[in-house]
Amino acid sequence: MIETSINVLLSVANLRKWFELRKGIFGKALYVKAVDDVSFKLNKGEAVSLVGESGSGKTTLGKTILGLYKPTSGEIIFDGKELWNSKSNDLMHYHQETGLVQQDPFGALPPFMSIQRVLTEPLAVHKIRSSSEKNERVHKALEEVRLTPVDDFVNKYPHMLSGGQQQRLVIARAMILDPKMIIADEPVSMLDASVRIEILTLLKDLQDKHDLSVVYITHDLSTTRYFSEWIFIMYAGKIVEKARTKELLRNSLHPYTQALLKTIPDPDPDNRFKPRDIPPGEPPNLVNPPEGCRFHPRCIYAMAGMCNQKEPPEFEVEKDHFASCWLYG
Repeated sequence: MIETSINVLLSVANLRKWFELRKGIFGKALYVKAVDDVSFKLNKGEAVSLVGESGSGKTTLGKTILGLYKPTSGEIIFDGKELWNSKSNDLMHYHQETGLVQQDPFGALPPFMSIQRVLTEPLAVHKIRSSSEKNERVHKALEEVRLTPVDDFVNKYPHMLSGGQQQRLVIARAMILDPKMIIADEPVSMLDASVRIEILTLLKDLQDKHDLSVVYITHDLSTTRYFSEWIFIMYAGKIVEKARTKELLRNSLHPYTQALLKTIPDPDPDNRFKPRDIPPGEPPNLVNPPEGCRFHPRCIYAMAGMCNQKEPPEFEVEKDHFASCWLYG
């Protein structure tokens, strides 16, 4: 996935998304540097997990990739075409080939629309007017997310569904236009633990069936093993580690990734009160992030004169395993 090839569906290069906050002293603009110089590639049919704490910039990155935010700078190339150099009708076509699964299924679904209308709205927006085609797509989408018998669901409203069923409907809406890529933003964080694996399994089945590329956004490393081939770790607007899922979970390199792994709950009740070696503090203010490595104020390995002054580049420490950390420089 890291190498350039004809299989690359999405290429993100030096992407920045800064939000202007207000004017500072002497009229100088202040910016929230939510996404700051992010680069990666995603192959056709692959899934990547984008992992980080709240405020790390992962949701902003997802929305910028989808074209919901215009980048401050950098490139987004999808299927060989640069997104923001396209004409407006090309952007409409891009939205047809991408889908979004939101975190809160109930908040994502209009309560006054029936399931039939929820699923036909995207078809109408993209000029699919044939009633027979609409009905065929709605039935196919509901069958694929296992809301069956379909006739028992099409006339219901979102509040009549369970949380898991609502999320299945959100997935059906994301898939209704037969996209090449979807971004799933914390798709199981609002669901009961018993339902989470079912939804992740459903997404994996859809990925395999449709050769779908997926960006799975989460703060929970424990769910990534069920779903993605790759993990990208994000901290304070930057990707700090990239590796295949099994490799990263087995051999994490960046101190921040190691800290995230320590936050995964231990199923052994005898260990629940044992102290964990978790770094102190909180993620930095993205209006004025630290000089050098942005993790250095919380890092037990920080080296004075290096980590607090120079931003580390991305080092390929092992084959296809990258870390932005001076420990490997």
